[in-house]
Amino acid sequence: MAKEKIKALVDGGKATAGPPLGPKLGPLGVNVSQIIADINKATKDFEGIKVPIELIVDTETKTWEIHVGSPPTSQLLFKELGIQKGSGSAWKEGNQEKPPVVGDAKRETIVKIAKLKQDAIGAKTLKAAVKCVLGTCVSCGITVEGKNPKEAQKEVDEGKWDDILK
Repeated sequence: MAKEKIKALVDGGKATAGPPLGPKLGPLGVNVSQIIADINKATKDFEGIKVPIELIVDTETKTWEIHVGSPPTSQLLFKELGIQKGSGSAWKEGNQEKPPVVGDAKRETIVKIAKLKQDAIGAKTLKAAVKCVLGTCVSCGITVEGKNPKEAQKEVDEGKWDDILK
């Protein structure tokens, strides 16, 4: 059984038969347009973001499997907030100065991203995933409903987010 593995970074929901996929798939004798359609269906939730994929093609049966990776948490935050990049400086212990704030996220946005990333980051609970996403907010200069994300992490620990984590 001959299997070809192809790894690529594609635009979520907008992969094409051009490079990098087309030139790799063409020689395998598979239905390229159907594979591209399947990739776009599998990555539609990540529209506007580069997504890592792994395509495993059985060259004998002409069947394939698509494994979609997870984009970085920071990219998901940037997309949700409509920003291009983080502040370049994070909140640091003992630093009284606030870094430049590039965006402000709602609690619902943090939870939504945490649900998308939970498996990829290995978080056993949604609460743990939320705290990881809040950690990314710290390093990117993103506030959460006007607060330092470290304060939001404390609120999660204190149970103040339990209503939204159900």
